[in-house]
Amino acid sequence: MKILVRSPNWVGDAVMAIPALEALRLSRPGDEISILARPAVAALFSGQPFADRILEYDFRALHRGWRGRERLIRTLRRERFDLAVILQNAFEAAWLAWRTGVPERVGYARDGRGFLLTKAIAVPKQGEIPPHESLYYLELLRRAGLVKSPGELRENIAPIRLHVAESALESAEIALRHAGARAGAWRCAIAPGASYGAAKCWLPERFASLADRLISECDADVIFFGTPGEKEIVARICSIMKSRGAISLAGETSMRDLAAFFSACSIFIGNDSGAMHVAAAAGLPVIGIFGSTDPEGTAPVTPQFSLIREVVSCSPCFLRRCPVDHRCMTRITADSVFSAAQHLRLAVRKTQPGSRQNV
Repeated sequence: MKILVRSPNWVGDAVMAIPALEALRLSRPGDEISILARPAVAALFSGQPFADRILEYDFRALHRGWRGRERLIRTLRRERFDLAVILQNAFEAAWLAWRTGVPERVGYARDGRGFLLTKAIAVPKQGEIPPHESLYYLELLRRAGLVKSPGELRENIAPIRLHVAESALESAEIALRHAGARAGAWRCAIAPGASYGAAKCWLPERFASLADRLISECDADVIFFGTPGEKEIVARICSIMKSRGAISLAGETSMRDLAAFFSACSIFIGNDSGAMHVAAAAGLPVIGIFGSTDPEGTAPVTPQFSLIREVVSCSPCFLRRCPVDHRCMTRITADSVFSAAQHLRLAVRKTQPGSRQNV
């Protein structure tokens, strides 16, 4: 059987869909599984064992607009898929599978798209399953009978992991050394952006203060990561810093290589973002700074996670931009994040003595 899986669009959501993809692979070892994903997710999923093929949905260029989508539909029709599993929630995802002519189409009945699905699954009601998004995707497969039923879904699922090839790790280490990172140093990966919107972002001045303390008090290598669109905010943070020892790789790493770069670091600090989930899936201890979003639903699935959050009455609001005073972020101090970083560093040293040079 040929199975087409439509991935979620956002990188963080796609990482949280990995348990569902792994469950599908385990239940269907003899089937050919292809994942249709936007470029960033396609790059992230390249080479992962849960898929046989990755198909790119280049929505900004090759598949842009009506003509572009028709081009994609023609490509998918030639594949003659037997089953489409639609993890993405949007109407367009179901419409695309219907237009492609896949005979069996499975997805949640939401956003007015139920009539386009051959198996429209009811969205879980509040309290029916644990709130984490990874279990939302798993539940779709369970209710559709596509995976062996695990019984009641448990809140504590196994950590999500991305496979990082040894060659990719070696290349990342070489690139980090070339950028100025030291061998054996405690490397702090910091991602101050969030593609969803500014409401999820901690203040640049606080990131600068934190980075200064990590360098001056911990002798850390501070390495900033981000998309090309986040180069400006990273440059601003570096300009505010008193220390001139920070390394900026914002806009210089591809999504295909990001997990390898994080694997070569010691700790990740950042907002609730795709980068946070990639770092956790690469096996890094993570400090996640949450404000406008809900950690019960989107915290990284890893045992080495430290949540930084100030509970305010308007959070979680899930807005892209704060309409008031951004109190959920302004109340988070650099001291609290620095203390969490020190605690995680000590915890890793105690549980993994000598296992990694740069802890």
